[in-house]
Amino acid sequence: MFSKATANFVHQIDPEGSLIHMSRVNDSHKLVPMALVVKRSRVWFWQRPKYQPTDFTLSDLLLGDEVLRPGVSETDFLTYSGTYGNQFSGSVNAGAGSVNVALEGSGTSHLQTCFGQLKKEELDVKKLLYDSRKRFVDMEHVLVQQIEKRAEVLAVVKERILTTASCSIKQTKKEQCIFQGLLGVLGLLGLLSNSIEVCVKDKGNREADSDVSVEIPSGTVVAYSIMDLEIKKDGRYGFDEMDLSPLAELPESTRRVFFEKLQETLKDRPGLTSLQFMLEELCNGETLTNENGEPSDGQKESLAAMLDQPGPDRDSGNGHCGASAQLNAAHLLVSAMEELPDETLNLLSTSSREDLKAFDMLICKLKESSKPLPADTVPVLLQDDQRFQLAERLLGSAKVTLRRDGGCLHAETKRDFGVLPLVLCLSLHGLAMLCSGPQ
Repeated sequence: MFSKATANFVHQIDPEGSLIHMSRVNDSHKLVPMALVVKRSRVWFWQRPKYQPTDFTLSDLLLGDEVLRPGVSETDFLTYSGTYGNQFSGSVNAGAGSVNVALEGSGTSHLQTCFGQLKKEELDVKKLLYDSRKRFVDMEHVLVQQIEKRAEVLAVVKERILTTASCSIKQTKKEQCIFQGLLGVLGLLGLLSNSIEVCVKDKGNREADSDVSVEIPSGTVVAYSIMDLEIKKDGRYGFDEMDLSPLAELPESTRRVFFEKLQETLKDRPGLTSLQFMLEELCNGETLTNENGEPSDGQKESLAAMLDQPGPDRDSGNGHCGASAQLNAAHLLVSAMEELPDETLNLLSTSSREDLKAFDMLICKLKESSKPLPADTVPVLLQDDQRFQLAERLLGSAKVTLRRDGGCLHAETKRDFGVLPLVLCLSLHGLAMLCSGPQ
């Protein structure tokens, strides 16, 4: 009953999206932001996966004693109530020899759901990745061992929809069944010289009514979405939603045009916000029409035509359902850049393609090593003092300090860094992808 109510809810508000309906009330307490869910594939490729909540969170899976504190945003979602009903009827007539049976049935069923005011909690993925950037997955953990044996996938709860007050689900059923039978036995065992007929008639009318009401407590999860967790053999991990590599798979001409558009937009904060909003609408599958059903302006259409490249990587489990990997990657890049300060945006807008690739290479080297970086491993372009000063300014605008000490290079983050270093890394890497193309 609960599962049917939540399935109706998801079908109504997010029919082609990434929301998963909650099947069991008893699992609600497990589905906190950052909780781990086992994703099981079905026998046939057209069947949706099954999801099994676990008692663990991502923090339990990582090596080290420090507990991850997920950043979670909370917003009002919507108020929901709905009534679903159907009628059914049928009859069966069967005969074999002297046996005749007739069966008729009919009934109605109504499911009334009132979830009331719902709220949404969403995990801050950027903060989570930054907080756990030096942590590794415990490859001996029972869940890791389990998914390796069963070829399953682990996923992390990204968002969840909850009730804010006690609510109810009510199901009413009315059923009627009519049975009529005739049984004739002729020449019973052949023991009697005369034919004997025994008739048994039975006519029954059965009616059954049921009226069940269930109270759902406040704070019950009715739907949620997940991100697949990619675990490498050395214990490093990441999320498909944070993958920018599809940008490099765009045609060279598309990469050039999109890069130029981005650099121009970086000089205009409202324009960057507008671009992010358009990409979000495209990723969510919103139509290219306005509220009057008329074609929208050509800007969104041209953006969709440029980035929404069809391919085999469309998957309702990752990112936005129905959107291509390229479109999702573009949305991630622009969303990251929108978080950057104006000073950082101005520096990025005036940096050359070669500068951006060198900055990205430097950051990658700094991330890969927990020790100071030898000066001779710094990208050749940045060994020039003027270019190195530009890199210092760029990272400094995102609260990362570059410091040269003898023959080594150090990177230090300020105490109140927040997510700025992470979104700068994403922004530089995405722009470098557009400049470089496939590797």
